Amino acid sequence: MVKFSALCATLLAGSAAAFAPASFTSGRVSNIQLNAEKSASLPFMNRPPLLDGSMAGDVGFDPLGLSNIDDVGIDLYWLREAEVKHARVAMLAVAGIVQVEVFGPAPGCEMATDKCQMDAFWQLWNAHPQYIAFGLIMITIIETISGIATTTGRETGDRAPGDFGLDPLGYGKGDPEAFKRLQAQEIANGRLAMWAAAGLIAQGCTTHQGGLENLMQSLSDNSF
Repeated sequence: MVKFSALCATLLAGSAAAFAPASFTSGRVSNIQLNAEKSASLPFMNRPPLLDGSMAGDVGFDPLGLSNIDDVGIDLYWLREAEVKHARVAMLAVAGIVQVEVFGPAPGCEMATDKCQMDAFWQLWNAHPQYIAFGLIMITIIETISGIATTTGRETGDRAPGDFGLDPLGYGKGDPEAFKRLQAQEIANGRLAMWAAAGLIAQGCTTHQGGLENLMQSLSDNSF
C-alpha cells in the first residue's frame, strides 16, 4: 500500500511538472512570435534575421530564406554581389537591345540587321565569330577581377558588395543621404531591368521580332 501511494505521488508530481513549464514555454514562444518584426514587403512573414535594412533596396523580401545560406562559399555577401552585378549587366543589356533596334547595328556589325537581337546575334556569329570569342574573353577577365574583389572584400570586411571604386562624378563624396538614394535607385532599376531583359530575350526567341516591334504590333492588334 505504501509503495502504491508513493507511486501515485510520483506520477502526480511528474504530471504537474510536465504541464506547468509547457504552458509557460508555449506562452513565451507565442509572445516572441507576436513581437517579431514583420517583413516590409511580406507583412504576413517575419523579417529575415540578416535583412535588417542596412543594404540599399532591402525590404525584407526573402520568402525562400536564401539570405540564411552560409555554405560552400555562398553567403549574403556573395548573393548581394551577384545581384548588383546582374542588375548592372541587365540595365546595359536592355539599353543595348533597344538602342540597336532603334538606331541600327554598331559600326563593324553592319551584317546584324535583324530587328530581333536574338537573331542578330546569330547573324554576327556567322559573319564574325571572333567578335563573340573576344567578348567571352573579356567576360572571363572581368569575372576573374570580380571574383578576387568579392573574396577579398568578404574576408576583410572593408569592401561593400558591388563596390569597385568607380565613381568618376564623385557621387560618393557628396551628401551621404543623397548617395543612399542613388544606391536604392540603382538596385531598384536593376531589378526591373533583369525582368525586362528576361522578357526581351523570351519574346525575341519565340516571336523573332524586336522588343519595340512586338510591342507596336500588340498595340495595333488590340486597338479598337
